[in-house]
Amino acid sequence: QVQLVESGGGLVQVGGSLRLSCAASGTIFSINAMGWYRQAPGKQRELVAIISSDGNMNYADSVKGRFTISRDAAKNTVYLEMNSLKPEDTAIYYCNVKYLGRVYWGQGTQVTVSS
Repeated sequence: QVQLVESGGGLVQVGGSLRLSCAASGTIFSINAMGWYRQAPGKQRELVAIISSDGNMNYADSVKGRFTISRDAAKNTVYLEMNSLKPEDTAIYYCNVKYLGRVYWGQGTQVTVSS
């Protein structure tokens, strides 16, 4: 089975930056897509960014121009570079992987942006 290990969350001030990492372990070949979702208290989980196997990237409107998703295929790792952070970015961020018809989720990493 695929296991996802997330890291990089923490506390940052408004305007600061963080980089989230998610490493997929196990015997994995040709992952269909990797991405990030987030969930704030009292809200539904929402898409932040996705990168497909062909390198196509999609972002939520709220993070366009501030966040960048990237992938290291050799390490089966996806990154989320978060810049110009705002208080509304505060949420638990979850790594998501689609592989062989299944969806896998990480345990989540907390990002808190303080003003």
